[in-house]
Amino acid sequence: MNMETIGVVGAGTMGNGIAQVCAAAGFGVVMVDISTEAVQQGIAAVSISLDRLMKKGKLTGNEKGAIVGRIKGTTSYADLSSADIVIEAATENEAIKLRILKEIDANVDPSTVIATNTSSISITRLAAATRRPEKFIGTHFFNPVPLMELVELVRGLQTSDETQTRVETFVKAIGKTAIVARNSPGFAVNRILCPMINEAIFALQEGLASAEEIDTGMKLGCNQPIGPLALADLIGLDTMLSVMEVFYTNFNDSKYRPAPMLREMVDAGYLGRKSGRGFYSYS
Repeated sequence: MNMETIGVVGAGTMGNGIAQVCAAAGFGVVMVDISTEAVQQGIAAVSISLDRLMKKGKLTGNEKGAIVGRIKGTTSYADLSSADIVIEAATENEAIKLRILKEIDANVDPSTVIATNTSSISITRLAAATRRPEKFIGTHFFNPVPLMELVELVRGLQTSDETQTRVETFVKAIGKTAIVARNSPGFAVNRILCPMINEAIFALQEGLASAEEIDTGMKLGCNQPIGPLALADLIGLDTMLSVMEVFYTNFNDSKYRPAPMLREMVDAGYLGRKSGRGFYSYS
């Protein structure tokens, strides 16, 4: 089946990144959010991202114009009616995702695949909220979407082979590489990554080393391109806390207990780059 139009629900960091890579690959994109302001901010973020590529000589002005021109911003779910695949990319909150997925399901064609960009919530449980669980799959993109090559595909218990094949074709078409993971909290990558970051926060909390020393040690000693605390700031500390709480609840294992410092920083509104302050300050 040919794919021409991709729907993206959520114009935030992940949503606008997904919209950008889809439009750059030649797809028409319908990007939905709750307000005109949020949609405009999402399109502006795409424009800024493309400007960086232009400065590096990787994109021309005409190419930028064509990419932005393929993205239609809207606040109406009805505009998703022509989409071949719709990707939900809302905040990592199960109640919000379930509400959005029901809206998508009610407004798209029966043949449309619905995907979720969740990084930790059960695909099987989210799929059951729709009338097409066999056409539901997890498509876990990584931040920043335009730069990160991986998309983690996660099948729910109900996901059909045809749905997986269609989405694998789509992932290849946007220049990404897919791995397939089983439906388990955190799937494959975050199951390993997030507890490592959480442990780095415990180390900082216990005064083992400063944030800079922890990050420098992991970069130079483990060849990581970014330290775990700087990465937490990039991901968002509220998202990190949500993921660790999902792990702690679902595995019922104390090794996944969120670091108290992480919880306290979220309570203070220190969420990382998006709030201007996390383990580091951002101006």
